[in-house]
Amino acid sequence: MPAELRKRKVAVLGARSVGKSSLIMQWAEGCFLDSYYPTIENSVSKSLNLKGVQYDCEVIDTAGQDEYSIFNSRHAVGIHGYVLVYSVASRTSFDMIQVLYDKIVDFCGVSQIPCVIVGSKVDLPARQVPTEEGQQLAKENSAAWIETSAKQNVNVGKVFELCLAQVDKQTSGKQTEAPAKGCTLM
Repeated sequence: MPAELRKRKVAVLGARSVGKSSLIMQWAEGCFLDSYYPTIENSVSKSLNLKGVQYDCEVIDTAGQDEYSIFNSRHAVGIHGYVLVYSVASRTSFDMIQVLYDKIVDFCGVSQIPCVIVGSKVDLPARQVPTEEGQQLAKENSAAWIETSAKQNVNVGKVFELCLAQVDKQTSGKQTEAPAKGCTLM
């Protein structure tokens, strides 16, 4: 019997230069690039099998955000789950996570979203965000949390597994493949 197939669309958001593209490229292609041009927006697809369920994942690699960016509706409509990335070496990027989370929740008109909060660049020596703060932020937002290094390929695959689990947790019992609690455009 073939595995059940679920299509999932995941948006990866965070401040500029936190490692969003590196995380996605390591996951999708198994490679790390030391330098590249800033992302405008890109999409990567990959299939994976988790617990007997086949997932066809489309991951949207977004341009870096700042707290004054207008939230782009493309990052909410049709999106099943979110990966919110900060660099453990940047306090500013960590502070942006709650701003991004709140923008998504407000835009979608829900109380919470299927989400994993990711502390990236754990390979860097100049840590500004303690592990406990990342864990606490995730707990306060009912999100999954993990720290990664795209450069050293630490926990990269686990990010997307956690995100899919968060989506499934929020959509269990629902009949449709629509985003959790559905976003409405007016």
